[in-house]
Amino acid sequence: MRSWQVERRRRTRHLIELGGLVVKAGLVDLTGDDRAMIYGALLWVADKLNSEDGERARELWAGKGKEAFEEERAGHAYDRTQPH
Repeated sequence: MRSWQVERRRRTRHLIELGGLVVKAGLVDLTGDDRAMIYGALLWVADKLNSEDGERARELWAGKGKEAFEEERAGHAYDRTQPH
C-alpha cells in the first residue's frame, strides 16, 4: 500500500472517530441532526477555548470527558442530566 493511501486511511479513521464523539455526546439527537446548529456549537467551543477563560474551559471539559470515558469503560451509561 502506498504511503498516501495509508495516510488517507489514517485521516479517514480520525474523522470517523471525531464524528462518533459528536454522536456519543448526544449532539445529533439533541439538535435533531441540525448540522448548522452542531457546527455553531463547535464554533462556540472554539471561541471559548480562544478566550481568556480558555484554560478553565479546557480543565472542565477534559475532566468531564475523562469521567464519561471511565463510566463507559466501567459499563455504565454517562448521565448528562446529573451534575458531575
